[in-house]
Amino acid sequence: MFRTKGFAAQQAGAALAPFTFERREVGPNDILIQIRYCGVCHSDIHQARDEWGGAIFPMVPGHEIVGTVEQVGAAVNKFQIGDSVGVGCFVDSCRTCASCAKGLEQYCETGMIFTYNGMDKDGQPTYGGYSNHIVVDEQYVLTISDGLPLEGVAPLLCAGITTYSPLRQWGVGKGHTLAVVGLGGLGHMAVKIGLAMGADVTVLSRSDSKRPDAVRLGAHDYVATSQEGTLTRLARNFDFVIDTISAPHDLDAHLELLKTDGTYILVGASPESIPVSAFSLILRRRRLVGSLIGGIRETQEMLDFCGEHGLTSDVEVIPISQINEAYERVIRGDVKFRFVIDMASLG
Repeated sequence: MFRTKGFAAQQAGAALAPFTFERREVGPNDILIQIRYCGVCHSDIHQARDEWGGAIFPMVPGHEIVGTVEQVGAAVNKFQIGDSVGVGCFVDSCRTCASCAKGLEQYCETGMIFTYNGMDKDGQPTYGGYSNHIVVDEQYVLTISDGLPLEGVAPLLCAGITTYSPLRQWGVGKGHTLAVVGLGGLGHMAVKIGLAMGADVTVLSRSDSKRPDAVRLGAHDYVATSQEGTLTRLARNFDFVIDTISAPHDLDAHLELLKTDGTYILVGASPESIPVSAFSLILRRRRLVGSLIGGIRETQEMLDFCGEHGLTSDVEVIPISQINEAYERVIRGDVKFRFVIDMASLG
């Protein structure tokens, strides 16, 4: 075991503060990563405040990790010292179930091992990327394309794969119309990836305040949905809708945006149940689907895709000392579009 510096919440709702803890030694199949940047996901806040239940404290959040390989185990053959690498939302899985065999580790039948707020196979809690080092089995580490700024790559390990996976799964591409509901950390990546896939992209957001951002990102259209009659006017306009909203909203009204045989993709997780009328689906043979991040192979495919198209997240880089202020700003929606911690500031 070796000592590692990080920031942790000691109990639900407590401010994050400096925390020293133990990482396992590098095993034969492990790599030791010096963390350079870690993205701040809204789910970090939910879990640090135990808003979803089952939180393990003390908690070191962070699952959007990029860094440099500092040490490799004796049996490692995929990475070398000095490589730029990434770690996403999970660091292991059972490796033997049907889902793992298909490269869908995120749906592991016995449960993937989360990068933080989980229990590792040795029975110890996992600690995330708000720290200076992490040890991960090489099978759960991603290669980062040269030439992309690492701070912009970090959120791809969650926001990027969360939007890329369903767009790829359902075949979004040239000639399709895609509506992106919500323009935040997830939504802005859905716009970028949808455009790179060739779709005609429209952003739907409650107010007109984010129109300049949508235009800058390249969206073909922007619609403020708070204007009365807007959703009715757009009825049956889209082949696909990807919904990134993490709050209760009228799903039936949004389903009417779809053409016949259209697909509505949920990636935003409302804390409350949202009712859906059967007729919203039946009368136009629509699909309502959900999606959870992506497996290792698909996440690597996403990173390669972003490398080919020059895609990264729009970020605001902060020192770790500002993490509690950043949490409050995320809740207020005061970030464009993702905070990323410069882990060199940990000292």
